[in-house]
Amino acid sequence: MIQGLRPPSDPLELILPEIVALATLRPLHIRGSVCAPGLVRALVFQLLAIRMLRRLLLLLTLVSVGLGSGCAMNRPTATPNPVYVAANNEEAVWERTVDVVHEYFEIARENRILGSQPGVIETKYKVGAGVFEPWHSDAHGLESRVEGTLQSIRRRAYISVAASQGGYLIGVEVFKEIEDVPGIANQTAGGATFQQGNPLRRDLDLVVGQSAQSGWLVLGRDETLEQEIARRLQAEFSR
Repeated sequence: MIQGLRPPSDPLELILPEIVALATLRPLHIRGSVCAPGLVRALVFQLLAIRMLRRLLLLLTLVSVGLGSGCAMNRPTATPNPVYVAANNEEAVWERTVDVVHEYFEIARENRILGSQPGVIETKYKVGAGVFEPWHSDAHGLESRVEGTLQSIRRRAYISVAASQGGYLIGVEVFKEIEDVPGIANQTAGGATFQQGNPLRRDLDLVVGQSAQSGWLVLGRDETLEQEIARRLQAEFSR
């Protein structure tokens, strides 16, 4: 809790004075004449609206601090990665793992367990979901969804299934990349006009696309999504 800030017993205490003030406005009288009551009301309303906005921001700050402290106290424990599954049916373990991964990504290829070599499930790249795409599960948490809304993000997952004593170990790796656009998509209007200092060019199409193809920069592992998939796998095999 921020020192010096007392949370109100009722959140309406922050904005109730302004609401009462707006309801009791009267025309302003100066030396016996009414002085533009509509203009006065508009000016006073703007001042009270600013005060209400400040108090609402204060209220949101207090609420966010309380939620942040609560989330920090109730943060879920980390799920082990790889996840150990006690089973002796390789076919069932593999199919159920594929079903869980398919909830987040499309499968690109599958390489089954061969002797002592672990099996690998490789997914296709998937563009990161934004805030307005709650039906996609590849972006876990508000921070990831805001990032996917403001940036071009894509992810790809590798799931390994290895035989272990009495069961199998399922490892989850999710890699995140951000789009790198080296050139501008279009030139400005000034760059597309003719200049008097240059000789006349016969090429009239001066507006070009970006100077190079877009690339992708690796941002590393997405541990938040890895934990989510690992928890989902653990819940699937705990039933």
